Order: sequence, then structure tokens, then C-alpha cells
Amino acid sequence: MDDLHGSTGNALKSDSFGRILLVRQGGERFVRRDLTATPWWLRVPAWWLARREARALQQLGDMPATPRLLRWDGRWLDRSFMAGDAMYQRPPHGDVAYFRAARRLLQQLHRRGIVHNDLAKEANWLVLEDGSPALIDFQLAVCGNPRSRWMRLLAREDLRHLLKHKRMYCRAHLTPVERRVLKRHSWVRDLWFRTGKPVYRFVTRRILHWEDNEGQGPKP
Repeated sequence: MDDLHGSTGNALKSDSFGRILLVRQGGERFVRRDLTATPWWLRVPAWWLARREARALQQLGDMPATPRLLRWDGRWLDRSFMAGDAMYQRPPHGDVAYFRAARRLLQQLHRRGIVHNDLAKEANWLVLEDGSPALIDFQLAVCGNPRSRWMRLLAREDLRHLLKHKRMYCRAHLTPVERRVLKRHSWVRDLWFRTGKPVYRFVTRRILHWEDNEGQGPKP
């Protein structure tokens, strides 16, 4: 795909909220969230989600294993490219080091006053070329005081989602404390399953005709 102001781009993902492109420009590679491909009736929520991601990336600054914000102009959100595969593409079976590093990464994220809020999706966890973890897609991220009760609650949900992946791929190495965390459901999680998730499924499946496919993106 050409005509990106002198750059070329390949579509990595396309859905009702726009396109994700891998752009090559002047010998550099970066990822672009292109809102110009969004249907008119979804442009406001798509813009709101992209602005939310831009704010989180700006607050992340130069934190390792997360994207850098390169540009946000209301139409395009450009972020740095990280070479790797989604967790479901390169599952970290039995990789204790990966999950230890992933937990440290979450701690660093939360100390900066950011919770990801969408870590149930394996597509948002990367396995980099060296086997270490990284995080992408901060559209639903929440920024705030890391010591506040609300942020600590959301941070715990981030951790629970990571531990669910560890249970899937590295069950034998779950600690007793981690098993207890997995068993304790917060009221946020229960409220989401009772109210938010049915609405989410209705909108994505009935209106947008989009299947999340367990975090692996829309079905072909």
C-alpha cells in the first residue's frame, strides 16, 4: 500500500475502528493506527479510543517493552514497531522466565500510573525476538494515581489476566499466592460479566459482525 506521504504500508489488522498498518518510511518502520478507514458512524468512538491510547503512550515515555508514541494528529496514531509475535502465535509453554519478566513489566507499568485494562487478549502480549515480553494496544488503558483504590483494583485485574495466561502455558509454576489471586474475583470483574460483556458481545457480533476470537482478532 502506497500514498502515505512518501511511505509504504502493509495492513496488519483491519476492523470497524480502522486499520493497523506497518509503515516503512525512510528506512524506518513504525505502526500506524489509521482512522481514515473508519466508517463515519464509528469515527467518534474510534477517535476517543485512539486519543486514549495516545495519552497512555505519552505517559509511558521511554519505558522498555512498550511502544513509543511518535505522532497523533486525530487521524493517524503512529507508534514505534517492536519485532515479535503475539502470545498465541508463539506460546511461552513452560517459560518461567517469560512470566517472571511479564510480572515485572506490569509492576513498572502500574508504578507509572497506567493500567492496561485489556490483558485477557493474548494478542496484546508480545513475545519479542529474544523471548522477552512486551505490551501493545493501549486503547482501553486507564491513567491515574497508582496509589488510589480504583487504580490498585484495576492493576490487580491486570495481574489476574497475566496469571490466567500463566495457568494456560506454565501451570506447574504457579505459586500458592498466585493461585489465590486467581480464585479471588473482584466486583469489577463480576460486574463486567453481568453487564458489560453481554453488551460488548451484542455490539461486536450483531452490529459490527466481528468475532474477537479470544484475542486473536477478527476471523477471516
